[in-house]
Amino acid sequence: MSYAPPLAETLVASSRIIARVLGGESLSEVMPAGRQPAVRDIIYGTLREYGIADAILARLLRRPVTDAVVHALLLCALRELRRDRAAAYTVVDQAVTACAALGFAAANGLVNAVLRNYLRKRDELERHAVAGEVGRYCHPQWWIDRLRKAYPDDWQDALEAGNMHPPMTLRVNRRRVERDVYLQRLHAAGIDADAIGTSGVRLARPMPVSELPGFAAGEISVQDAAAQCAASLLALADGMLVLDACAAPGGKAGHILESADVRLVALDRDRTRAQRIEQNLARLDLAADVRVADARKVDEWWDGALFDRILLDAPCTGSGVVRRHPDIKWLRREADVASFAGQQRQLLEALWRVLAPGGKFLYATCSVFPEENRLQIADFLAQHPTARLLPTSLPRHGQLLPDAERDGFYYALLEKTRG
Repeated sequence: MSYAPPLAETLVASSRIIARVLGGESLSEVMPAGRQPAVRDIIYGTLREYGIADAILARLLRRPVTDAVVHALLLCALRELRRDRAAAYTVVDQAVTACAALGFAAANGLVNAVLRNYLRKRDELERHAVAGEVGRYCHPQWWIDRLRKAYPDDWQDALEAGNMHPPMTLRVNRRRVERDVYLQRLHAAGIDADAIGTSGVRLARPMPVSELPGFAAGEISVQDAAAQCAASLLALADGMLVLDACAAPGGKAGHILESADVRLVALDRDRTRAQRIEQNLARLDLAADVRVADARKVDEWWDGALFDRILLDAPCTGSGVVRRHPDIKWLRREADVASFAGQQRQLLEALWRVLAPGGKFLYATCSVFPEENRLQIADFLAQHPTARLLPTSLPRHGQLLPDAERDGFYYALLEKTRG
């Protein structure tokens, strides 16, 4: 039987991590592996709903809380109160206990008063919080403004999708097992799932990979449906020389190798992340030429052989995957959009020269901001007469917005003309 910690203990662990994230650290860096599900639930929920909780606290506090951990504790406790899953005064009592356990016993009275005041004025506070767009959509105002301008008919749906719990989607390794056969195995094991895309399986409820049939044997991988588009768009054939330019953690590299017998060069400039590529491919019993290198510095890693296919899954704001990484919404700044666009431009310029004439180049991001996507590609096409944009079956000219089935993603398939 798994251990279910008291709420106070869960609030202590959650508050420490939330404080570090709001202080500028990435959730992926500060969230220890194997955290209790209850802790993960509060952390992810608090970050998804930070916009409304912060607006509520602004009304409840006479002055900002100086201690970051106490501020984080109030956010976490508010999240629990807003869920109505536990008796309200139990949550308040446990939050006060957590405050003392965190070493801020002097703030016990503040925590008690703020949370009880919320309970007394709950309806009024909630109405006021959602009157503003940051509270209503739980995204920064600059982010809301950009999406409204870019997608005048769909911006609200995209914002709401960014606050959902993400679906858990698997990619079936069709070298090992047919997708329909694997679906039957899931159903026989009492796991509800349905087919999505050409190789995907979407689970009705997320679950640990250790409980999934065939995961350890490399029959499946966890990969969002949007990310699964890459390999098919590349139109791979046996014998091709393929480059995955920013390959970590190796999901798309694995899919490429499952799709055809190609020679794959996989790059990542971080050694630890490059090791993850090798580990993920090893589980699938696949191999690539994994190199630790900055893809922009071509002369440091390229041996002169032109590539038939290049996948550039470019560094980006991650604005299309915030439901999986809710800290992104609050850590990103508007200036980051231009900064990432600059990196993407450098990568496009550097890698275009190593693509063979007649070869195909797939540019991808997990972003929904046009400056990183269609505007980036339009600028590249205007400056490179040898680049031709190929049509795909994807909606919005390759811009996928997040929805119930998939994350937000962008794809542009370019061909290098021979002329």
